[in-house]
Amino acid sequence: MGNIDKRNRLDDAPFSYRVNKKNTVFLEYKGKQVKILKGQEAEKFIRKIEATVTEKESQLIMAKGTGNFKPGNERI
Repeated sequence: MGNIDKRNRLDDAPFSYRVNKKNTVFLEYKGKQVKILKGQEAEKFIRKIEATVTEKESQLIMAKGTGNFKPGNERI
């Protein structure tokens, strides 16, 4: 994971996720929902998250799952 998180922003664990009964995944950044994953995309995300060992790996998967999300450039 060497050069991926050069500024150590993932150490603060800004990302979180929730899964409902229908296996819909809600990705959140600092408590605000930024993406919803459904179907095969959600299943793939859940498999990857369950296979992680460290919190930083989980944070990276959640960050990648949000797609092209850049905090500060969006309008909420």
